[in-house]
Amino acid sequence: MNKLLFMLALLWVFQSQAIADVRAEKDIDVKVQIEGEDVFVDVNFTVPAPARLVWEVLTDFDHMSTFIGNLQSSKVIDRTENIFRVAQKGIAKYGPVSFPFESIREIHLFSFNKIQTHMVSGNIHKLEGVTQLITEGDLTRVIYHADTIPGVWIPPGVGKLFIEHETREQFQESRDEVMRRKRAANP
Repeated sequence: MNKLLFMLALLWVFQSQAIADVRAEKDIDVKVQIEGEDVFVDVNFTVPAPARLVWEVLTDFDHMSTFIGNLQSSKVIDRTENIFRVAQKGIAKYGPVSFPFESIREIHLFSFNKIQTHMVSGNIHKLEGVTQLITEGDLTRVIYHADTIPGVWIPPGVGKLFIEHETREQFQESRDEVMRRKRAANP
């Protein structure tokens, strides 16, 4: 009986948090699909800033831990022209659940419009991601797709909410940093 009450309370916490997330971040569209061990994530949103500024934030790997809340460290460990190796460590949290992560990713940059990411090592088994930047007048549209295999079991329902929340939060923090830099450049 206690286990059932705990699970119901946990579900209530996640649902309450999910409702708050939807109200707060309606304009960052995040879709998560779980098929077996594969997790597919798609994100689509706009930023009222030039693509070059959005690019600068999304590729500021050495300073990313200063504006992405779940990152403890982020640094470029190798670079060859437009190919970077980036090491990151952090803890993803959602309600009472947390998941420590670390990774080394190879990142291919295609100036100002595309970022391709490939997991080299870490506690996530697979990560293949693509971020595209598209100029739409005074806006920049960010389109992100990732195919991952987490290093831990993802419970149905709750796991999807966790991934949606963390993804939305990271992109919101990136967008907030773009806007902060835009205001700093144009006081």
